[in-house]
Amino acid sequence: MSKVIKLDPKHFDPDDLNEAARGIREGKSVIFPTSGLYGLGVDAANKKAVERIFQIKKRASEKPILLLISSSEELAQIVAAIPATAQNLMGRFWPGNLTVIFPARKSVLKQLTAGTGKIGVRQAAHPIARAMIKKVGRPITGTSANFSGSPGYGSVDAMPLEFAAAVDWVIDAGPLTGGMESTVVDVTVNPPNVLREGRISTTILQATLTA
Repeated sequence: MSKVIKLDPKHFDPDDLNEAARGIREGKSVIFPTSGLYGLGVDAANKKAVERIFQIKKRASEKPILLLISSSEELAQIVAAIPATAQNLMGRFWPGNLTVIFPARKSVLKQLTAGTGKIGVRQAAHPIARAMIKKVGRPITGTSANFSGSPGYGSVDAMPLEFAAAVDWVIDAGPLTGGMESTVVDVTVNPPNVLREGRISTTILQATLTA
């Protein structure tokens, strides 16, 4: 049975996240709030923990999983290069609703890249997520907390009991905003390729890249 921690995103003590962050470092799984929906996080460098993500979500192994970081300084742990176009996009839209596809370092687990050699990364915008990742000290998975093929959840109460009970920790920050997913842009090609238009429109992205 998972342990539940209820936090107010506007008034919380980062030390309340110590236990969950330590759990992630030890290979445990945590449901946590992101800017729109709840996510499912494990240590991105722990192979067994990442494999557990696929089991919990009933997710096909050929689907990659994006990573969340607390600051751009953590990129060096997971990406092989940061093109100038990526720097422009990160400066404008991070932290927030933009997932950037980078060339992955060889050390990144193939389960995360689905063998593509690329890794999707987003800087967490939600204060609780960002504080937790900072305490973990390294990137975590940022996949949505749902069964594969099902909608994401904007509240812990809306999740199936089977799903919430399958993880070790649940950080309940109350109802989230929900809405559209992040925009996904691949910067391993030139010009960058928008793979999914979400909260940030392609028009705004193009204006940033050509400014």
